[in-house]
Amino acid sequence: MTIKRLLVANRGEIARRVFRTAREMGIFTVAVYSEGDSEAPFVGDADLAVALNGTTAADSYLNAEKILSAAEAVGADAIHPGYGFLSENADFAKAVSDAGIIWVGPPPSAIAAMGDKLAAKRTMVDAAVPTLPSVEVTDATDLSAVSKDIGFPLLVKASAGGGGKGMRVVDAENELEDAIAGAKREALGAFGDDTVFLERYLSTPRHVEIQVLGDRYGKVIHCFERECSIQRRHQKVIEEAPSPVLSQILRNQMGEAAVAAVEAIGYESAGTVEFLLNGDGEDAEFFFLEVNTRLQVEHPVTEEITGLDLVREQIRIANGEPLGYEQSDLSISGHSIEVRLYAEDPSNDFLPATGRINIWGPAGEPRVRYDSGVESGSEVSVDFDPMLAKVISHAPTRTEAALKLALALERTRLHGVVTNRDFLVATLRHEEFLAGNTTTDFISRVEIPGQRVPTDCELEDAAIAVALVSQRLNRRAANSLSFMPSGFRNSSMPSQQTLLTHEDRILEINYRALRSGSFEILIGDSKEPRSARLISFDGDRFEIEVDGVRASGYAAQFANLWCVDIPAGSVTFIEKSRFPEADSTDVEGGLTAPMPGKILALEVAAGDRVEAGQLLVLMEAMKMEHQIVATFDGSITEVRVAIGDQVDNGQLLVVIASDDS
Repeated sequence: MTIKRLLVANRGEIARRVFRTAREMGIFTVAVYSEGDSEAPFVGDADLAVALNGTTAADSYLNAEKILSAAEAVGADAIHPGYGFLSENADFAKAVSDAGIIWVGPPPSAIAAMGDKLAAKRTMVDAAVPTLPSVEVTDATDLSAVSKDIGFPLLVKASAGGGGKGMRVVDAENELEDAIAGAKREALGAFGDDTVFLERYLSTPRHVEIQVLGDRYGKVIHCFERECSIQRRHQKVIEEAPSPVLSQILRNQMGEAAVAAVEAIGYESAGTVEFLLNGDGEDAEFFFLEVNTRLQVEHPVTEEITGLDLVREQIRIANGEPLGYEQSDLSISGHSIEVRLYAEDPSNDFLPATGRINIWGPAGEPRVRYDSGVESGSEVSVDFDPMLAKVISHAPTRTEAALKLALALERTRLHGVVTNRDFLVATLRHEEFLAGNTTTDFISRVEIPGQRVPTDCELEDAAIAVALVSQRLNRRAANSLSFMPSGFRNSSMPSQQTLLTHEDRILEINYRALRSGSFEILIGDSKEPRSARLISFDGDRFEIEVDGVRASGYAAQFANLWCVDIPAGSVTFIEKSRFPEADSTDVEGGLTAPMPGKILALEVAAGDRVEAGQLLVLMEAMKMEHQIVATFDGSITEVRVAIGDQVDNGQLLVVIASDDS
């Protein structure tokens, strides 16, 4: 049976990615969407889109019955699961096949074999694939004895799922019980299974994975490695191919181990075998981590260095076609790096951010690949993963790929939500990264600024651009004499003023039009005038000359918000109101939500005594737990929330009266 009508049981960038290849193959495409995604770009990319009539993941993209009903309603003959959600759910894969619909993925038996990480490790031991020692945690487990056998530090790890959820690093025995309890809660919420196990923890390994492809005729090949060592909270941030440290001998050994791993479970389709690489050179050793029985988020870097389209390969295999090539036919061309552009705040422990994307605009040059799920106007909510896009470079060398990607990120227009873009740019240009020292402790080991701080000169030049663009827009809006600068007189032209704020800085831009068409600029109390000329302004793109230096950029206005993009990066200004705003005062001793989320647990009540560091409130946001702890000793005077409440960023949760007050 040949696929003619493909439903993608997913959302965002991966849905768009699958649609792109499907269209190239002449396949009709179908999207499914939750209520919050009704206006999302991926919905419009498909030929048909079916509403799932749910708001959360549980009642939309994780609802197998709804997705099967949607497929049957539109006559879809195949389902591609993407990654996440139901992509590694063996029961769903079987239900799809039982309904007479082609499953674009591995057999349900292979998914089941790898879905339980403990069972997967036992299978790998039988297949002679190197593994780390581990023990399942049950009610009968002697935690003290087991932890001593494994040694500290150790890792508490959920048996189901992935993505860094349900994982805790434990350094001492007195931390173990709380870590297990937290991992169980998180795993149950994310995967519906609270089984966890303990595993030897390698403190500074590399995360190296091997891409594999298998057809239904028993042929399995690998497509070389990806290194994904730069992570926060066990979630990947930067991925690259090939690894900067693998020798050809080690590459072959890991490739052969990956092939043996999936051959042991009768694998078909695209998949990834993940390893931990410990040490360098001839002394390096690798250990099996897990098999991801799906397309990986980071698959584009493999595509860039091999020339393969992995989605096309998945569809071909699902159609019953043989691979049609041998291991020896594949080779590595150049180097590719991918970054995950997230709505998150690196300066605040990478906590997820939400909001509206005012502007989204990929860089024109240098040319890199964007796999994105957003556009201008998209909303980033708490309901789903905060990844906005994957940005991928390819170049002859690793250094060139890194610098090319950094420049493209700087020139990407992105305003409206806090992101990790500045962190990514700084990482790509850091000497430790360029040297290939990318072990899993990179983020904790190397000091990378979370947000870029513009220089005074950059701020002033951007503010001048805003003032002149605003002046030009005002003249265009004038009913008459729009060709003249504002404030024009036959006599000396008066000075005008624009007040802008950037974080805690106020920029007072005083400008006066000259008969030459340029402007005399004074910033704040400065006595040294600057010369500026707005050469052109078309749409939101401007070209300006300041003190004889020309530059181009973009300036867009949203109410009193100005979003400016200059060669050095992005700057946001707030145009100061004519009327002062009423002061807002914080509640003394108040602790607020660091992000939107749901209250999972309250550990205190009004009147309770608390000590600094004590857990007060447990929140969940984007499937991750976040602890709100007391910042000083005192007594709880107010509890403003209840278990199950949905709270906004900055919402008051509890109030503590200090012992010193």
